Amino acid sequence: MVLDVRSEQVAGEHFDVVVIGSGFGSAFFLHAFQKRRRARVLLLEWGRHNSHAWQLEHGANTDLKDEETYRSNSPKPWNYTIGLGGGTNCWFAQTPRLHPNDFRLKSLYGVGQDWPMTYDDLEPFYCQAETIMSISGDPDMATIMPRSMAFPQPPHRMSTPDRMMKADQPDQHFVMPTARARLATQQRPSCCASLRCWLCPADAKFTANNGLMHVFEHPDVAVCLGSEVRRLDHAAGSVRAVRFRHGGKEYVVTGDLFILGANGIQSAAIMLRSDLDGEFVGHGLHESYGWNMEVYLDGVDNFDGSTITTGLNFGLYDGDHRSRHAAALVYFENRWQHGLRPDKGRLRQTLPLVIVTEDLLEAENSVRLDENDNAFIHYKGPASYAVEGMARAREKLPDLLRPLPVEKIIDRGLRRTESHVQGTLRMGRDPTDSVVDRNLVHHSFRNLLIVGTSTFPSCSCANPSLTAAALSLRAASLIM
Repeated sequence: MVLDVRSEQVAGEHFDVVVIGSGFGSAFFLHAFQKRRRARVLLLEWGRHNSHAWQLEHGANTDLKDEETYRSNSPKPWNYTIGLGGGTNCWFAQTPRLHPNDFRLKSLYGVGQDWPMTYDDLEPFYCQAETIMSISGDPDMATIMPRSMAFPQPPHRMSTPDRMMKADQPDQHFVMPTARARLATQQRPSCCASLRCWLCPADAKFTANNGLMHVFEHPDVAVCLGSEVRRLDHAAGSVRAVRFRHGGKEYVVTGDLFILGANGIQSAAIMLRSDLDGEFVGHGLHESYGWNMEVYLDGVDNFDGSTITTGLNFGLYDGDHRSRHAAALVYFENRWQHGLRPDKGRLRQTLPLVIVTEDLLEAENSVRLDENDNAFIHYKGPASYAVEGMARAREKLPDLLRPLPVEKIIDRGLRRTESHVQGTLRMGRDPTDSVVDRNLVHHSFRNLLIVGTSTFPSCSCANPSLTAAALSLRAASLIM
């Protein structure tokens, strides 16, 4: 292992595998790949390695601001972390699986695009990802998302409103599955419920620093930090080399297999700069669509759960309505993001909720290149499918909450971002509908794999990181 090898040391060298980026897609791919075969690997990471101690000292996940790495025609933020471990540093560690019917949106409901695989195809790799991250989860979720293995850790403690909802709706209200440890592991203490998950003060949240450093410290892996990949050189249907910048200079390395695992914005920009700009490259940028609500309760206290988000309610998720408007998932919060209730003796009688709907991939929402060949986002807004789904969910919320003594529901407004960049290099059956196949291999350049959430062909309501990890584990298992 050479962590932070100098660019001059690798310039002109040939590697068996060149990996671009180090977030969920790349790290989980390497985790599985290293168990299958020996190979000389170079990992190129634009950011630096910021330890957990560094992040706490500086109050930041990285020293490279994401908003400085792209331009946009829209004020909407697209959050991501550039640094060793990528989004494992900043995520909140919410780990629901996709619903089985999320994979069949087109065939079941006539909208969007089907995944080129089923839930059953991915299920064993969900289990592997959950094991690696020691996921805490509710076994009752198997009624909606069948499981071949139990969750590695027991569920977090529910709040009082969660317990009331689950008692009345046991088949649709569940404890949030999470990579925030319920019980201490060898590497991580239990969740402290401090509500600062983007930078966990206790280091209870799974990150690259406490759970994946073996991937980067492997003796076959050289990690070159501060290296911004600009383009892929290709000829005769094969990627041949990577060009990257470090310290104002450009370097080139060659390789046999290339893994593109930058985020959905930067991976698309790399493809566009490389003249790998097919019909779907960069198009379909999206994330789920979120709304904040707050419920005043009559005589019931909240905030007695053991982690930041305690419950998930699927009552508005699946069904025939998805042929007309989006599914909705309701998150029950154990944090006072709108402040405590300003009534004497009733400070905790309030329940913050987040409603999240799926969105559709629309060509106009895209990553392009600006005059300097850097990422430029053109975003017109969510699809009407998502907006109408949110309107339906807000309308039906009072009925969903009937097990609770609801005094008043307060609309707290649109959430600016869910921090889940997806869809710019989608997977599918063939080049007529996608960029990569079901194994994440580029349709035309068969020594190029694209990993991470950029490959998602549709947008679930559920947080995408677990699925990104599972997809990478599956892709690596198929490498001979």
